[in-house]
Amino acid sequence: MDTVLLLSCTEPDGSLPRAALEALSAARAAGGPVVAGLLGQRTGPAAAQLAAAGVARVLSAEAEALAEPRYGTDAAAATALARASGATVVVAPALSRLARVAAGVAQRLGGRIDTHVTQLSAEGGLQVTRWYYRQRIEARLSRAERPWVLLVDPGAFPAASPGAAVPAQVEQVPVELGPELQRTRVTGLRAPTSGEQTIRPDARLLFVAGAGWTKKQADGQAHPERAGELILGFLRASGASLGTSKSLTDQAGEGQKVLEFMSHLNQVGQTGSTPRHPRGLSTCCHGEEPHVVGWRFIRERRAVNLDPGCGWARGKADVLYVADAFQVVERLSALLSAKS
Repeated sequence: MDTVLLLSCTEPDGSLPRAALEALSAARAAGGPVVAGLLGQRTGPAAAQLAAAGVARVLSAEAEALAEPRYGTDAAAATALARASGATVVVAPALSRLARVAAGVAQRLGGRIDTHVTQLSAEGGLQVTRWYYRQRIEARLSRAERPWVLLVDPGAFPAASPGAAVPAQVEQVPVELGPELQRTRVTGLRAPTSGEQTIRPDARLLFVAGAGWTKKQADGQAHPERAGELILGFLRASGASLGTSKSLTDQAGEGQKVLEFMSHLNQVGQTGSTPRHPRGLSTCCHGEEPHVVGWRFIRERRAVNLDPGCGWARGKADVLYVADAFQVVERLSALLSAKS
């Protein structure tokens, strides 16, 4: 039976990111005893969360040098935690900080790594399910090599529920973090040029705007300014995360008026992201295969389109509203504002 290490970094306040609690559920599905390893400037609050969730043994690499993400220090700390735990399987959430160092950690341990893991099973030996080719191909595999490092996609597992608060038994793991590992330094942060935060990974709703928002409307004229006001107003009222189709983000190169707060970072689909939100609402998007592949992990899909024969109507949406998206979004925003 494999011993499993849950490896995670901590937030600036020392707490666990939600994705780490999801990775804990994945680690338990591996079937072996679970040990936790934490790295960061502060790990006490995260250790308490893990103890309350039933993790009996918590290892900690706590140092001022681990306050900021840095390949040299993070890789050294993660490797030290993995060796101290004696684990043969390392499960980590696919956060940007850990994803950057995971392959290097696997190489230092002499092991193997797999990413985009969405399921684990201990039946007949440890097996994992993962995605390839932008989540369009699913594979089930096992490996004889150990240690085996697994990066779990956020949203693929339910977050482990904490129980009653109990004292955390934390073992400090010494790590050499000399000056040669700290040559990279964070000098500041840059906010998005739009001045509007539109990508919210933890939002309960994904709101997708298609190219129809910038096309001619019933009066024969395009109203991109009004479209921008309605979309941003709905995002503020609902707290939704904003997605878009490739056709809309590409319009800037075609000399057409665009929604300035959108970029390719918002793009959802075959050539974009595959977010994981409980619900999704598509507006002015036709729902063809390149668009829909990005909705693979959305649990409840709804769409608004004036065309009753669009792709969403062909079994790709749970509910299709044949209506004017301008009117629907304006009405929804008014209802949400009145409720709040």
